[in-house]
Amino acid sequence: MSEQPIAVITGASSGIGAATAVALHNAGFKVILGARREDKLKEVAATLENAEYHVLDVADAASVEAFCAKIPRANVLINNAGGAWGLETIANAVDEKWEWMYDVNVLGLMRMTRALLPKLEESGAGHILNVGSIAGREAYVGGGGYNAVKFAVKAITQVMRLELVGKPIRVTEVSPGMVETEFSLVRFDGDTERAGKVYQGLQPLVAEDIADCIQWAVTRPPHVNIDEIVVKPLAQASASVAFRKL
Repeated sequence: MSEQPIAVITGASSGIGAATAVALHNAGFKVILGARREDKLKEVAATLENAEYHVLDVADAASVEAFCAKIPRANVLINNAGGAWGLETIANAVDEKWEWMYDVNVLGLMRMTRALLPKLEESGAGHILNVGSIAGREAYVGGGGYNAVKFAVKAITQVMRLELVGKPIRVTEVSPGMVETEFSLVRFDGDTERAGKVYQGLQPLVAEDIADCIQWAVTRPPHVNIDEIVVKPLAQASASVAFRKL
């Protein structure tokens, strides 16, 4: 009997990460979940048979090292941890916010990938899936910091495809548009009223929509590489254009 494939998911305590844990568990994977909030991780893992969870801060190199040391083997890595903070123009940019976004979205992705690449290759059919954003395809006013890090995710994903060609590792980017999760709450420092206005007058995507795309991409035959999936709600035409029924 072959070993159950293992999927490692970062940012798995809520939103897209938690929904992806459910989707991949249902697709037959053993899931190993990582995030900063242990209580939330525990809640997600408790609903999934044989799931593991460990506290993980991708912005902390030592945390990444300790987390990855607990993983005996890996078939799939979902680099989902990330986020936006603020909508200040570049003229009013806040160093702390830009540094946090870069450390989590870019360096965190690099650290996790670097640490698990040997195990993914050893699996004989590895897969790295990076959760990007349409903010990594289109610039918009106030998006300077987040645009920068998500354009970086797109570039890193493309470099991975070049560097890993010929190896048994697939590389995919899933780039969502508007998804109603905790994303906007984080971006606006917990301001629920401001966060709610982001989705006012339209039906946004939900975390399960993105998890469905992720599950589909990683369950294709090993010779099929889905380079990129861009997914937006019907009401959204671009990063800055959406139809709202107000």
